[in-house]
Amino acid sequence: MKLKKIATQMILALPLATLAFSSAAMEKVTLKLAHNLDTSHIVHQTWAQMAKDLETESGGKMKLRIYPGGQMGGPRETLELLQNGALDMTKAMANELEAFTPAYSIFSLPYLFKSDAHFKAVIHGAVGKEMMEEIKQKGFFPVAAYVGGTRSFYAKKAIHSPADMKGMKIRVITTPTTIKFIELLGASPVSIPFGEVYTALQQGVIDGAENNEPSYVQTRHVEVAKFYSDNQHSAVPDYLIVSNKAWARLSDEHKAVLEKVFRKSEQNQMKAWDELVLESKKEAEKASATFIEVDKEPFRAALRPLYDEFKNDPARGPWITKVEEVAKEISQ
Repeated sequence: MKLKKIATQMILALPLATLAFSSAAMEKVTLKLAHNLDTSHIVHQTWAQMAKDLETESGGKMKLRIYPGGQMGGPRETLELLQNGALDMTKAMANELEAFTPAYSIFSLPYLFKSDAHFKAVIHGAVGKEMMEEIKQKGFFPVAAYVGGTRSFYAKKAIHSPADMKGMKIRVITTPTTIKFIELLGASPVSIPFGEVYTALQQGVIDGAENNEPSYVQTRHVEVAKFYSDNQHSAVPDYLIVSNKAWARLSDEHKAVLEKVFRKSEQNQMKAWDELVLESKKEAEKASATFIEVDKEPFRAALRPLYDEFKNDPARGPWITKVEEVAKEISQ
């Protein structure tokens, strides 16, 4: 019953773009996608496969040209290019979309999601679709959502509960939400460029940081912070963004093909991500890392004031309620 409800929710969220079409009647189209990820990143690899699928599904009539590695700038620059009609697609994290609508700010809230299934039901379901529509007036909108795992703390000492974090210096992505989040847990938030975290951990400038398991290993932070506390405080999706202008110039046949490859790319990326997380944990353990299972309830309790602040906010509160409703539907 639970799986049936989730599946129904996801189906309802998809546009009616599965109608039969003839590729012979389609005009040739080339779409440009620019992002700031390295070519080794799973999301880039997902899109490289999506480009192949797009060409196959369209009978060679549609092509996707990808510009990786920040060739056209970071998310702010590429989003501006979308608004100006100079670029068709880009990548953005949810917290990079906060400036355009408060809907996406809810992903900054720790412990918003009850489980991985809850998170996926939101971003791929009716609520996720509604959030995608919400931002269209800005000149672009998301057309696909991708998982990025959960972020947890890793440090030079074991963290079992908020009490262990008292007085610790933790590197975080600096936003008003993350600053308050760390302070409520009794630690001090530290703003350090991501590329300097390894040295800062090594020299004791900071005591810990937070990220998902693949990043923990790929950055080699596992070498200087041997304790990974699996507290799973946040989950932030990546989005494939398309410009309104690019979407408007496409025919219904073009859009039908794109919708098909978008959905396939989401499934491919989720599978690849889960495999990478398992592989990363094995690599970390080989490097003598210790993974700590923690009771999440003390963390949730400490962060309740932040949750209440979001819930009582007139712009963000309604979105929190919608996310909570999805959790209830899953549990029934």
